[in-house]
Amino acid sequence: MVDFMIHFFLCNLLLSVIIGALVIGKRLLKNSLSSRMQYNLWFLLLGMLAVPFLPIQKIQSLRIFSWVETLHGTYTAPTNPINTLPAAFQQADTTNWFNDIGIAVSHRTPSNVGILCCILWLSGIAGMIFWFWRSVLQFHRIQKSALPLQNAAIYTLYCDCLAEMGIQKCIPIYSTAFLNSPVIAGFFRPCIYLPIHLIADINMKEIRYILLHELQHYKYKDALVNYITSAANALYWFNPAVWYALGEMKNDREVACDTSVLKLLKASDYEDYGNTLINFAEKVAHFPFPFAAEIGGTMPQMKKRILNIAAYQPASRRKNVYGFIAYLSIAALLSGFVPLLAHSAADRDHYAFQEEGKTISYLDLSAAFGKNTGSFVLYNAADDSWKIYNKEAASARVSPVSTFKIYSALSGLEAGLISPAQSQITWNGHEYYYETWNADQTLQTAMQNSVTWYFQTLDQGVGLSAIRDFVHRLGYGNQTVGENLSSYWGDSSLMISPIEQVEMLKKFYENDFGFSPINISAVKDSIRLYTTDKGTLSGKTGTGEENGQNVLGWFVGYLERDGQVCYFATNIQNDSDANGTAATALTLKILAELGFY
Repeated sequence: MVDFMIHFFLCNLLLSVIIGALVIGKRLLKNSLSSRMQYNLWFLLLGMLAVPFLPIQKIQSLRIFSWVETLHGTYTAPTNPINTLPAAFQQADTTNWFNDIGIAVSHRTPSNVGILCCILWLSGIAGMIFWFWRSVLQFHRIQKSALPLQNAAIYTLYCDCLAEMGIQKCIPIYSTAFLNSPVIAGFFRPCIYLPIHLIADINMKEIRYILLHELQHYKYKDALVNYITSAANALYWFNPAVWYALGEMKNDREVACDTSVLKLLKASDYEDYGNTLINFAEKVAHFPFPFAAEIGGTMPQMKKRILNIAAYQPASRRKNVYGFIAYLSIAALLSGFVPLLAHSAADRDHYAFQEEGKTISYLDLSAAFGKNTGSFVLYNAADDSWKIYNKEAASARVSPVSTFKIYSALSGLEAGLISPAQSQITWNGHEYYYETWNADQTLQTAMQNSVTWYFQTLDQGVGLSAIRDFVHRLGYGNQTVGENLSSYWGDSSLMISPIEQVEMLKKFYENDFGFSPINISAVKDSIRLYTTDKGTLSGKTGTGEENGQNVLGWFVGYLERDGQVCYFATNIQNDSDANGTAATALTLKILAELGFY
């Protein structure tokens, strides 16, 4: 939740900029857009306001417009290679597959400021809901006191207005002594309420204008829009830019309704309609209920509407076409911001696995996992099928720890820092806890012994900016690389789920990234663990330590057998004894039981 609040705060900054740009754009295009089209522009903003809350990983259908993503740049290899010495690759030792090394991991803990922001935001929403509900109850009391319209002449006029607008639905009309302004309320059961004092004070022509205006609100489903904008006001109660925008949306709606009424009137009636609004503004107060539509408004709003009526000219076909093109252009530009507003499944700690169209078997491996929590995922490319244990944990993102070294090696190779023929990096002389680290390393030995300093050296040579571009190009997990090049794959900035691990391995194996095939083969060689006449097992372990205890274990890889490949990922978590070695043993046991190993 705190993570969402951080993203939501940044979204509000971006939304404020978008609102400012939209207001400026509306003013520049004022003469090109009809009143109705200007009002419709605000619906684009409502869509943008909803994006941070949508449970989506990425809106792929809009990627054609995602020009903003190009600001991230593309991965470019640095040109300063690390000083390397030639070293031939050796076959993996089949008697000692790997040395599983633990890496310190950190978990993001909510700060007091973040928790306070969550409480304040939720409290504000609660206050808005209370205010809205109080308005509903207040209006409900007015509804109970209202009586069906008794004035036969006005009722006949009302029926004529329904027929004039082609509305066949029977919309009840009532009179009440407890409203100052005529309103229409209700989406499923709309009703019109006329104040009794207005019935006595204005003539039939003015009543006709009022009725036509209120029925325009029904025609364009403004009751539903009122509920949506009320929800937006509640969620964004702290953002003055959003309040301003929604207020302008309401103003433009009334102008659009006025214009729709003018289309039904003769040119000689335009002045009378404007005079009706002027007279009406003097007799009524601003309407207090946010969920109903009224004809009145504040004096600045009424002034804007009067000026619109005075300048009204029926829109030409050419203007309508230009306005429609301008509207589509603005929609296309705004859609480019959608990826920045999307919260990646509304929870960056989880992956939104798309199950539709996939063959998935859900396994019960709770006995095999025992005291460990975690998940197992297997994808069989031969029959395009999935086997998953613990779907929730399989989509939960955690630190990749040493399993990311597969892609760290690939970035170093692609950057030209090492090559398949010359992958040796000289030991820096620092005495490490693990004896196998205290020597010169090749890609083969560094991967086998999980030599962290080797891959940290590659990352430093590639550089933080290029690493971020590389991770973005891969689409790796949450695609978030922290500021520390030495620990981003263990400090809970970069995270990935077991399902994503499997998807990444498939892309790696088939080189969907478009990297050098020689470099892909070199990394494949470095993670090859065991080969017999039955097949080949390749993979990488990962262990996360916290307070001296092994709390996170990974084993990810693939099996090649009879020309077929299946990809797997196992993740285990516990307060202790959860490491890559345990994850490997568990994986091999499960694969054997499933008949794959």
